[in-house]
This record gives sequence, C-alpha cells and structure tokens, in this order.
Amino acid sequence: MKKLLLPVLFLLVSPAFAQVNISPMPVELKEGKGNFVLDKSTLIKLDSRDQQKTAELFNEYLQAVYGFRLKIFAGSDAVPTSANKIVFRYQRLAPQVDGIYAMDISARELLIKAPFNNGLFYGMQTLIQLLPLQKPATASLVIPQVQIKDYPRFAYRGMHLDVARHYFPMSFLKKYIDYLAYHKFNNFHWHLTDDQGWRIEIKKYPLLTSIGSCRAQTLAGRYGSDKYDGKKYCGFYTQEEVKQLVKYAADRYINVIPEIEMPGHGVAALSAYPYLGCTRGPYKVYETWGVTDDVFCAGNDSTFTFLQNVIDEVIALFPSKYIHIGGDECPKTKWKSCPLCQARIKAEHLKDEHELQSYFIQRMEKYINAKGRSIIGWDEILEGGLAPNATVMSWTGEHGGIAAAKQQHNAIMTPGAWCYFDHSQSRNEDSLTIGGYLPLEKVYGYEPVPKELNAEEAKYILGAQANLWTEYIDNPSKVQYMLFPRMTALSEVLWSPKEKRSWEGFEQRLPGIMDRYKLWNVRYSTAYYDLQPTVVPAEGNGISWKLDTKNTNGHIIYTKGETQNASFNYTGPLLISATGTYSAALEDGDHKVISNWVKQSFSLNKASGKKVTFKTEPNKSYSGSGGFSLVDGVQNKVGMPKSSEFLGWLGKDMEAVIDLEKETAISNIILHAFEQPGSWIYRPSEVTFYSGNNGADFTEIEKISTVTGSRNLIYRTDHAVKARYIKVMAKNYGVIPIGQAGAGTAAWMFADEIEVN
Repeated sequence: MKKLLLPVLFLLVSPAFAQVNISPMPVELKEGKGNFVLDKSTLIKLDSRDQQKTAELFNEYLQAVYGFRLKIFAGSDAVPTSANKIVFRYQRLAPQVDGIYAMDISARELLIKAPFNNGLFYGMQTLIQLLPLQKPATASLVIPQVQIKDYPRFAYRGMHLDVARHYFPMSFLKKYIDYLAYHKFNNFHWHLTDDQGWRIEIKKYPLLTSIGSCRAQTLAGRYGSDKYDGKKYCGFYTQEEVKQLVKYAADRYINVIPEIEMPGHGVAALSAYPYLGCTRGPYKVYETWGVTDDVFCAGNDSTFTFLQNVIDEVIALFPSKYIHIGGDECPKTKWKSCPLCQARIKAEHLKDEHELQSYFIQRMEKYINAKGRSIIGWDEILEGGLAPNATVMSWTGEHGGIAAAKQQHNAIMTPGAWCYFDHSQSRNEDSLTIGGYLPLEKVYGYEPVPKELNAEEAKYILGAQANLWTEYIDNPSKVQYMLFPRMTALSEVLWSPKEKRSWEGFEQRLPGIMDRYKLWNVRYSTAYYDLQPTVVPAEGNGISWKLDTKNTNGHIIYTKGETQNASFNYTGPLLISATGTYSAALEDGDHKVISNWVKQSFSLNKASGKKVTFKTEPNKSYSGSGGFSLVDGVQNKVGMPKSSEFLGWLGKDMEAVIDLEKETAISNIILHAFEQPGSWIYRPSEVTFYSGNNGADFTEIEKISTVTGSRNLIYRTDHAVKARYIKVMAKNYGVIPIGQAGAGTAAWMFADEIEVN
C-alpha cells in the first residue's frame, strides 16, 4: 500500500508545493510558473447578482486581514479592460457532485467556476488560503498560478458546540461559523439544552429561560471534587438571535442543526416545569457534570405535549432538515419505579424500559416527520429498536454507525476516540480537560467508513463531525485552543479524497497552517511540537522516561529533583533506578528555555518495571500500556488519573500476575484503584492477594473488602511472605444497582498501580 502512495507523497512534499498551503487538500491541483497579483486595482466580475453575497464576504475578509476592498461588477456592468480580474462564473462541471468548483489562475485573471453558488463559495475559501500567510508591507498580494478542480468526499461535514454547560456570546458563535466556513464544513450542530442549562427561548414556556437557563453555581475542578464556585451562572439565546445566527450560517452554506435533548439530560427543563418528571420534583438545574437519573417521564402525555410544542417553535426557527433529539445517557431508574411509565409499558405491550425509550423516540420521530423534518439521535436510540427514519450519530464508538448502516439507516460518525475535541491534545495536560488524549495525528488518521461495512453498506455513512463538549471550556479562547489545528485535520478527512490524504504532506503544511491562525488572530495549540514525555519499559526489565519533540529549534534538557537548577543534555531514554522527580524542557542554542517544564514523579518498588500478565486483558478503550501500566512507577494520588495511566475492565474481573524474577522477601502489597460512580466507575467489590514460586500454583495471602482513600483507593495487605510471583485478583462491582448512576449496566473497574514492598 505504501508503494501506491509514493507518487502522491512526492507531490505533497515537493518544495514547489509547499508554497501552496491549502487545507483541505483539493482533488486536483496543478501549479504554473507565474503569479497573479491582487491589489486595490483588482476588480471582481460576477455573472449574476446572485453571486454578490460570496463576493462581499471575500471583500470582508480582505478588509479585515489586509485592509482594503475590491470593486464588484455584475451582469452587464461595464468592466475596465486593463485591470486584473477575479471572475465568478456559473459553469457545468464533471462529476456532478454537490459543492464542486474549479479554479484557473493566470497572470491577469483569477477564474472561479461552479454550477451552483455553494461551489463558488468553496472556491472563494480556497482563494483565501492562497493569499499570503503574513500581511505584506504593501497592498499587493501575490497568488501563485494554479489550476484546481475540487469537490467534497462526504456530504455531511460537521462541527458541534455545546453551549449548555457553558454559554458563549452570539459574537463568538459567528466567529465559530466563520471557522467552519474557512474549512468547508457544512453543518453546525448546536447543543442547546442539557441538565446544566436551557439556552433557547421558547415563548410558550418562559420558565425554560427564566429558571432553566440559570444554575446556582458550577463545579470547580474535576468532576467528583465536590468543590463549587458559588456563582450563579445564566445565559440563553433569544429567538431573534437564533434567526440571526441561522441566516449568518446560511450565507456561508452552513446548515444549523439544533439539539433538544430527550428523554435524558432534561433536568434544566424539569427544574422549570417539574410535572414533566416522574417524581414531580422539586428539581434544580444541575451544578455538576455527568448523568442523573431524573429524566422526562415517558408515561405522562403532558411530557409529549410539552416537547411537541417546543419542537414547533424550534422548527419555525431552523430550516434544517434534521432536528437532533439527543437520546443518549438516559438512565431507566425512575421509569422502573414510576407508575405512569410502568402503565405505558403495559398499555403499549413493551418488553422493558429499553423498549419504552424506543417508544419515546419513535413517538417524537413521528411528530417531527409529520412536520417534514427528520431526526438525528446519539447511538443509544438503537436501544429497544431504531426509529424508522432516524439517522444515528455514533459517539460511543463506531459500532452504532456500523449497526445503523447494516440496517440501511444513515449514520454520522463521531466516535470519541477520534472526534471528541474536548479531550486533551497533549500528554502534558496544560489545562483542565475532561480526560482522554486525542493528538493531532490521530484525528488526521481517522477513516469515517468502518472496514466492517461492504460497499453497499458504506453508502449509509453520510460523513462525520467533531464534538466539543464544554464542561471544562468556559471561554472563547479555550474553544479556539481545543479546535485548532485538529479542526483543520478533520476538514481534510471529510473533504479530500482518501487517496490524496498524507500525514507527511499535512505535517509539512502545518507551520503554514499555524501562520494562518496567527493571521486570523486565533489561539491554537502547538502540542504537536511540544515536549512529549512518556514512561516506557526499559530494555530487559525496568522503567525509562522517554522525551520526544518535533520542534527543531531547540534541544532537550532534563534535571533530577524538584528544582530546575543543574540540567543535563538529553541523549536518549532515561533509566529510572530510584524514587524521585525528573523535569525536562527545550533549550535553544543560547541556553534559553523555550518551552514549559514538564515534570514526572516516580515511586519505585520491587514490582516496578517487571513483567505483568493478565487472565483477561483490559478493555481496549482503557488499555494504557498494557500490563506495564500497573508497574510503571507512576501513582495517581490526587484527582483523576490520565487515561493513559490506568487500565479499565468493563464488567470483568482483573487477574494480574507479576514476575519478580527471583524469590523475594515481601512485607506488603498494594493495589491502587479508582472510583467515580457518576462516570459508572465503581470500586472492586473485593481484592485478593496471592503468592507463588512457579507462576502456576498460588497461595492466598489475604482477601480485602475494606479500602482506604476516596476516589483514589488503596487495597493493602501487610502479611510478610517470600515469593517470586505475585497475583492480584480484583472482583468487578458487577451490574450497577437501581438508584446508582448507570443502573442496569455493567460497571467499569479501574486499576492504576501495583506496589510490592
């Protein structure tokens, strides 16, 4: 396969191509030898007044970035013959793909042609990327002569923004739409309601905004910390503001998809109208994150009357074909004990509460279909049977999209492992995030069509989108930081032909892409060039601290101890032989530190770096570095561990065997575990420690069911033994009981480190 890509790679990394810094990559691009010079005398010639809006948007960009505008001539207007011209022309192009355009630049004319206005708009966005990456001293913008034919690979190219957890002003939402337009996205998924706030005005239900848009305070710090800021938090969008944003987006060929969450994630609505819940309240707008058992009552007809009235006003505001109804993370706890819900199950001949959720979704779908619209829901709408005309948005992995496509339903791929931009983009987490690690290169490497689908089934994959949930993102600057450059990488995944995508080519264009961010005055992450530390197995047995960087402007230095006084040049992985703390940074040729210091503490014991084997491997979503994660000397003593540093088992037990290599005198053994019930992570119900000398036969040392610590848990035995092998068995909590977060599902069990002292 690599051999087939070589000609493309050569094109992408050739020095000539580096001057043309376009992303997403066009389908076809040919470079000429000369340039087109755009200056104040250049004019814009339109075939029709219908093209005026796109021309005006180009002028707005020129004015904002370079400080001048061009004269626009349309239709039969007399055009000066001597001036350089940008020409917009309607013209049929092959293949007949929505959004297709072509561009032909000569010394005197820059021609953009397309059969429809959206193609001309996409051509204009490409033209913007051909402009200089730095503002020149004079108002002369040199553009290389190129020929381009271009069209999108996927029909659905989306970006999401959660405004329920944190509200963002309309002025920033318009900038967000601009970012989508620059990258040729065509759908904005606007997450407007959730447990933490109702953000859209509904005139029939004014309490939704007077009560439901405000929470008394907000969680400060990580989920589960139970520390709050004590500050009232409010915000919503009026219907007039919604209309303005929908038009602003439509002018940029972006469809706005509203999301009104149901049947779960509705506490903000319940707080305003308690009769919508199974217990009738009282409720209050959620002040923390996670999932709550309080959901819309599925047995109460008033619930459906309310939601239908809400949908009526939403449909009047949004011309979108799609209405997103959520459908995710709906605990069934209150439904199990609700007389109305149980009566509904009986009356509708439903099997259980999962089929009750399907009934709920299908009832709302019928109503929305009758209004001429279609629903999108998160992949939990598959539970109990998929609504007939629903489109599935696959977030918990790819399986939801795969299942939908195999049932001949449309699907949009948005799996967390590749598409959740609220996850950290650096191993050195430089600000609070929800967890997870999603680097730039992983986003670029995503393939939206799962390999499990055949060619016919693949047609049901409409495209993909990235989601930006804002539990830990409370200001526009951080939104930008979490978006860029990952958003640019995803744009190429969704627009460019699969065979034209090359990580090597994108990597070479990345400095220019970042220069364009500077031109736009947006904040962006340089995590790809940061110093990246990893804890890795040493050759043989042992632990090493490995340091990498893509930054070619400096070299790596490190220090031992808590301070950064005496430093050493890094020449390769550092063998960690004792408990202690190491720090590292980048230094330039003048011995000036040019990066943040990264720090790692190690706590070594007799098990550190030794071989670990499992009877049952951890879940692939939380597989860390395999068995090495349990003996890497890194202990998470405060807060939530980074996802790369713990192992997770879903509904299964852990059985880990450590080979100490020789018979060893042991005074204690410790298992570090983690619990966070709100995230369905439950403590082991019991932990048993064993010793042995042949790796097959073991003697029980002690069974532990009591534990010390909160969130970060310690299971410990202090029985002295001599052994070569240690076995630790942790029993999974099992099925989560009624009344607890995640009731009825298998519990997660997280383990962090095993100490042998």
